Amino acid sequence: MLRQSKGDRSLRENLMLASSTALVSGITNVVGMVAFLAFTSNITGHVANLSKHIVEQNFGEILIFLLWLFMFFAGAFLSSFIVRSLKYKSYYRAHSIPIIIEIIILLFVAVYGHNFYQETKLEREIVIATIIFSMGLQNSLVSTISGGLIKSSHLTGLFTDLGGEIAEWIHPNAEKTEVVRNKIYVRFTVLGFYFLGGIIGGYFFNLYEFAIFYCVPFILLTILYFDVSELALHKLTRRFARSKN
Repeated sequence: MLRQSKGDRSLRENLMLASSTALVSGITNVVGMVAFLAFTSNITGHVANLSKHIVEQNFGEILIFLLWLFMFFAGAFLSSFIVRSLKYKSYYRAHSIPIIIEIIILLFVAVYGHNFYQETKLEREIVIATIIFSMGLQNSLVSTISGGLIKSSHLTGLFTDLGGEIAEWIHPNAEKTEVVRNKIYVRFTVLGFYFLGGIIGGYFFNLYEFAIFYCVPFILLTILYFDVSELALHKLTRRFARSKN
């Protein structure tokens, strides 16, 4: 899932990356809404709120929303910088490090939220900023890996792309190519798993509150494990074949 460049990826690998990261985004965004009444997997709503507070001259709130926008930018910047720096050595290393950072951040949110969170305004703002940073990391990474095909939380852009691709697929004068069909599969996968993540996040947050964040790093760990397990199986198969010869 992480060892391939954007030009060498199969549909199966894109579907697995799309499903796992969209599930994470869905859980994170709904938990953010339930816990903090704030979006945490995208920043579209924050831009609207920033504009509102500028008009009302709420300078404290303006600084907070600017911080959240910057944190998403910083996460995306860091992820892209890491990938560009390491992809010439190893695609797996370049793609896995941003996920490892995201896992560490979300584990911190789980531990802090479950054990120490006192629901103060400052804590709320810091935790939201931390989650938004992790989502910036993830969004930039999956977009880079897939060549812009997968956007794990930007549903506005997803529906735009999906509408155009379905129109291209069903139009009588359009050529029904495998590329267009595969894109439609990926879009529906992102939509379905984002929706599923939202249901899971909302339901289990009502039961276990911040402990739900322990599940999110586990999902991300499966992404890391997928390539490691395939590589280990490949090496084991080669050793077995050599031993027989």
